[in-house]
Amino acid sequence: MKKDLGICLIGCGRAGMIHAANFSNRVPGAKMVAVADVVEEAARSAADKLGISAWYTDYREALLNPAVGAVVVVSPTDLHKSIVIDSANAGKHVFCEKPMAMNTAECQEMIDACEKNGVKLQIGFMRRHDQSFKHAKKLLDEGAIGDLVMINSCTRGPSKPRPWMYDLKKSNGILAELNSHDIDSTRWFAGSEIESLYAVAGNFRNKEVADEYPDYYDSVVMNGTFKNGVHFSINGEAYVQYGYDAQVELVGTKGVLRVGRTDESFVRCTTVEHGTCTPFVKSWMTLFLDAYLAEDISFVECIRNDTPPRVTGHDGMMAVRIVEAGNESIATGKVVRL
Repeated sequence: MKKDLGICLIGCGRAGMIHAANFSNRVPGAKMVAVADVVEEAARSAADKLGISAWYTDYREALLNPAVGAVVVVSPTDLHKSIVIDSANAGKHVFCEKPMAMNTAECQEMIDACEKNGVKLQIGFMRRHDQSFKHAKKLLDEGAIGDLVMINSCTRGPSKPRPWMYDLKKSNGILAELNSHDIDSTRWFAGSEIESLYAVAGNFRNKEVADEYPDYYDSVVMNGTFKNGVHFSINGEAYVQYGYDAQVELVGTKGVLRVGRTDESFVRCTTVEHGTCTPFVKSWMTLFLDAYLAEDISFVECIRNDTPPRVTGHDGMMAVRIVEAGNESIATGKVVRL
């Protein structure tokens, strides 16, 4: 009987704690053994909530713990490269949240380190694990709507951006922070790589930071063509306030598929005073909660069965490549060919 895989969480924020809660008691063959965060109180608090004793403010100390067999990296993007490479060199399997890294060169270094050390590298694009997205992909592959012609995908977040996100040198903009998921899922649906794209962006909701961060944008539209001829359009919006909005439309020669829900629940309330009211989805944490669990289970299964991850380092690198090209198009006002 195989031993349970010991998991160490690196980065104890909101997304990190979703993964940690899954690995604590919902993922067969895995258990939480350690956490690490540069903020001592965050690391200590996370360990208390998870009922474990091992917590660190330096992830490199966690990598020396023999009980740790794999790490879940949910730190700021600009730290991903060093953490992933150090983890791979320590012989730990790696689950790395999106965006994979700041640029494609960093991504390639991460891939090379994991391959050299014989460890798995999975990227956190949970939409590929979501039941609705998987069903849409199955219908598409079965020819339910004929040949795919166009993909429209959007992600709109309700929250005020955190201060570090205004600096594109640290965040790569909302193309990376929000639309990495759209980029990956459109590649997945199209079954092809992007050939050319054009993007426009602007700051409409956070104008108070325009002087300090003139390149920051909270609204972006990116259009283009895949190598197989499929067209796509991706829209990202930060701080929309009305709710969390993630939807995809797949247009074919014989029909259309629409994926994604906006209703927080399946309850509609109709009154004389207010008409019909349906609460909107407030957070990605509720909308994709099951998908987070599914990707965590998949990560452990690929390690225990020695199979390729469902979302690979190459997938993560290609999303970063499109983010780079999109930001180049925004800056230059030109079509970018890949």
